[in-house]
Amino acid sequence: MTMAEVPLTPRSGDLFDGSGPARTASASLAATTRRRKLHVGHFAFMRAVVQGVDVKDSWDRYLRIEGEATDARVVRSTIAWIRDEFAAAAKREARFGVARLVRLDASRIGDESLQLPTLEDFALDRGLDEFSQAEQLAAYEAEYGNASKRTRRRGRLIERQLEALRWLESQVVQPPRPGDGVAAWLNPTLASHLERADIFTLAQLAERINGIGYRWYASIKALGAAKAERIVDWLRDHEATTNLVLGCHIREPRSKLFSHELARIVAPATDIRPLEKFIVPAELDGKRGQFRRPAEQCLLKAANDYEAILAWLKSKQGLSPQKKAELKARRRHRDTGIEQPMEWLQSLSHTQRAYRKEAERFLLWAVMHKRKPLSSMTNEDCAEYREFLADPQPRSTWCASRSRERWSPLWRPFEGPLSTSAQGHAITILKNLYGFLVDQNYLMGNPWASVAVPRSGQPRIDTGRSLTREQWGFVQQQVLQQPRSSASLRLGFGLTLLYATGLRLSEVVSCTVDDLAPVHYPGDKDDKQVVDGWMLKVVGKGDKLREVPVPDEVVEQLKAYLESRGLSPRIEDMGNQGAHLLGKAVDIAERAPGLAGQGGVDPRDGIAESTFYDQLKRFFLECSDVLKRRGDLRGAARLANASTHWLRHTHLSHAIAAGMPIEIAQQNAGHASLATTTVYVTTEQKRRMKAVAGFWAKR
Repeated sequence: MTMAEVPLTPRSGDLFDGSGPARTASASLAATTRRRKLHVGHFAFMRAVVQGVDVKDSWDRYLRIEGEATDARVVRSTIAWIRDEFAAAAKREARFGVARLVRLDASRIGDESLQLPTLEDFALDRGLDEFSQAEQLAAYEAEYGNASKRTRRRGRLIERQLEALRWLESQVVQPPRPGDGVAAWLNPTLASHLERADIFTLAQLAERINGIGYRWYASIKALGAAKAERIVDWLRDHEATTNLVLGCHIREPRSKLFSHELARIVAPATDIRPLEKFIVPAELDGKRGQFRRPAEQCLLKAANDYEAILAWLKSKQGLSPQKKAELKARRRHRDTGIEQPMEWLQSLSHTQRAYRKEAERFLLWAVMHKRKPLSSMTNEDCAEYREFLADPQPRSTWCASRSRERWSPLWRPFEGPLSTSAQGHAITILKNLYGFLVDQNYLMGNPWASVAVPRSGQPRIDTGRSLTREQWGFVQQQVLQQPRSSASLRLGFGLTLLYATGLRLSEVVSCTVDDLAPVHYPGDKDDKQVVDGWMLKVVGKGDKLREVPVPDEVVEQLKAYLESRGLSPRIEDMGNQGAHLLGKAVDIAERAPGLAGQGGVDPRDGIAESTFYDQLKRFFLECSDVLKRRGDLRGAARLANASTHWLRHTHLSHAIAAGMPIEIAQQNAGHASLATTTVYVTTEQKRRMKAVAGFWAKR
């Protein structure tokens, strides 16, 4: 599929600030643009109506945006509205005769179904061609009487109306512009649906469509596929005057698009852009930054601040060659061999992505807001940015929903104000960035060094984001009631594995059968018990390798799950090599033929993090609905918020409460600090709570 390059929405008047494309307008702006405007389509349609052309065909050609031609009520009301608007326009020009004329319905004068012959045809048919014209007219009137007079009157009225429409069109027709309100051009019902979704202008409408792509209308109440298609067609019909270009990607599901196609949707620019598409102006790129060291003393090849940030990112622990190979293998074959700028930024480790996000935010703020290079930032600038993190303003410029991907024109660097802990995390990373630049002799000092990190009295980990034993038991019951399918079997095993091991989502989807091995520990003088079991090798944060024990019952469930995928239930079988613990649904061809690939599904293939996360979220929402129907509103609310990471918290809380030594829980979880694991120790707090309750009861 060839992708059309989609420029971001152009600025237009006061509807845009100086830093980007269309921003969210206020409701008061919509109020000033609610009066509907007339465009050439209205005049073309009414000329067709006046001349008796089939209304349905004319409607579908010129006014389909108003609704379906089969809805007679909509057609009649729209024609009445257009005539009223024509008359009002004529009155504004003091052409009251024209105002009366355009309201007349010529179809009511004469019978349209009566096709009168011309005088010549009539005379020839009646054998009167040798008679005088006066005699022919007399015979003609005798046969057709008043009908011919009404027809001639209707013909004259049509000519006058057409002339009036030509004059009106020259006076009032307007082309749509990007800053116009949606209410000025679209059916009032359509416009109200869009405005309730905070879409007030045509520019914002096009930005929303391009930013979400396929099924962009799904989150807008009462706006279905048919209405959405009419809107898209109308925008494309008026593309020449609005300069609002809709990309071809809006016609295809996200799963069918390729990275090089998505990369073309937003062009690189000096604007609010992801790091890979942000163009730093030459005067702000830091070549002559205020605090730069002489280039000959610098240990970096970087010529400017942007290149220095990239060098810093590359210095961090990245993905292992194996992980990079896996990511590359998952890409669609059409991406193979297509060179993309800075492609390495698409294969970052979790650490690198976190560091990129904070450097990206600060670079955008420095250049777009402060108009200063990164290498000229002072201690005062950094303190100001710390305050900015607590409330990024204006929100419309800096913030967007988390669901906006980096390819989307709706992407923004923030989702909203950062919590105290998130602010501290951002500042710590920026201190690391500038410390690196100082160490490499790129900068003479670190302006972040003396900026205090905000502190919070709350623990870094919210242990409340876990399930009680009763809730976990309920979840286990609900998963057993799922209709049997490859996906439901994966859900059941995945739930058990996450609860039993406390693995992170990224860890569990990357593990393969090869990472699981049987272990045997003979007795010794201190502990004579012989222990047999299973150990799972896990590559965690920072590519740190650890081993996590897996209970025998979980391994037995894995064997059954492997067999359901057509693999051997014997873990060590050669045919299982490379098989992921969580695999793709092998029955996709039977359950959803339209989604199945041409080559079928390899039962050893793994799944993306988002696939399992979304599946688990849907399941938890279903569990929440069940509890809600049972009247357990508090439990329903907790399960509605639950996610994959809740199972990690649940594992640690339940394991420590059951007596697992905290240092063992730390090793299993892969926590770098014992203090992090200590947050999950709730037994002592529970004992204290019971003691106070007992005292109060006996007072």
